Amino acid sequence: MKKILLIPILLSALAFFTLFAFRDSSLGGPKPDADNVGLKLPEGFGALKVADIGAKARHLVVTPQGIIYVKLARVKEEKGIIVLKENSEGKAQVTGGFGNYGGTGIYMKDGYLYASSNKEVFRYKLNEKNEVIDPNNPETIVKGLKMGRQHETKSLVMDNDGNIYVNIGVPSNSCQEQDRGLRSPGIPGCPLLDSAAGIWQFKKDKLNQSYSEGVRYATGLRNVVGLDWNQQNNQLYVMQHGRDNLNSAWPELYNTKESAELPAECLYALKKGDNAGWPFMYYDGIQGKKIVAPEYGGNKKKEADPKYLDPVVAFPAHMAPNGLLFYTGKMFPEKYRNGAFIAFHGSWNRAPEPQKGFFVAFQPFKDGKPSGEWEIFADNFAGTPEKAAMNKADHRPCGLAQGADGSLYVTDDSKGTIYRIVYSKK
Repeated sequence: MKKILLIPILLSALAFFTLFAFRDSSLGGPKPDADNVGLKLPEGFGALKVADIGAKARHLVVTPQGIIYVKLARVKEEKGIIVLKENSEGKAQVTGGFGNYGGTGIYMKDGYLYASSNKEVFRYKLNEKNEVIDPNNPETIVKGLKMGRQHETKSLVMDNDGNIYVNIGVPSNSCQEQDRGLRSPGIPGCPLLDSAAGIWQFKKDKLNQSYSEGVRYATGLRNVVGLDWNQQNNQLYVMQHGRDNLNSAWPELYNTKESAELPAECLYALKKGDNAGWPFMYYDGIQGKKIVAPEYGGNKKKEADPKYLDPVVAFPAHMAPNGLLFYTGKMFPEKYRNGAFIAFHGSWNRAPEPQKGFFVAFQPFKDGKPSGEWEIFADNFAGTPEKAAMNKADHRPCGLAQGADGSLYVTDDSKGTIYRIVYSKK
């Protein structure tokens, strides 16, 4: 009798150890690929290829059960959300998909999976295994959002008080009368700000909300793709895509090098009512000043009204920050705890200067505020420095997610590779 009772106990212990090992690379869990999938990482870190899905993978969610939900920029085989399941070695197979709409945003909280098209936000009820119960019949949370031919994606994140925050990018570079036109002046007051160029707040569980039921939480943000809620200080942080075309629109003010290096890509800590100043100003990371935009009477030296929000970190220009994640895991060394990872998709408009980006950066934080200099964490997504410089990158990092074990997942929206970065304790 004792032997019979011992068998289920041993089986339960084995199952627990298997799960725990799957979540901890130091105990026989997922191991890095021999070449770290070509990535350059700090000492002690390794990377493995989770999957290649052959589609433009944008943001993603990873559940404690090893299910990966990936939002696609465009539908593939009538599916805009791809579902993968990991095995004990950290490799994943596509097990299905749903959602007949492209987009970027996807987020999981309180028993629901939220996902966005370029005009709406939907949610799907999850079961106790974090599987979508009814993939063909989502609830519509927000509808009728503005969409243009640029900056159309709707990234999203949630706070701890029942609110969902949605980026509404503006279909314009700098609110000119002729978009990106030579010496075209800015439209007075920029009426586009009424329905775009900001972050809107909605209720997470109220159906069919429109602009009239939402709140313009923050404005003056040209386009935000990467955003996250900082749990340490309970605040929204966003990465803005800075404006383009300083030289081509205002050649008498800016040479090509200045145009390549201005303006900064900015990390903002937002509170309700904040105004980051687009299109009336930009942040010059070289001077460390807010500068009046040339469309609104600027001469590259005239400082902007101090009422506009200062960034908490300024990064080099045009690198396209598409993912932001505050790290709360325990796998990585202590220096990474509560710091921010940023996925820089890579520039396209620095020519004739070399293109830049195509890496994941890390910004240390302490007590909810940036502390110290940012650094490149994961590099060489482009394949070679020459490919990066010529804008011929093999891969472009986009979305970031934290696994239950504290590993870091990165999507590539060029070829659809999903990476997983792990740390092996020494």
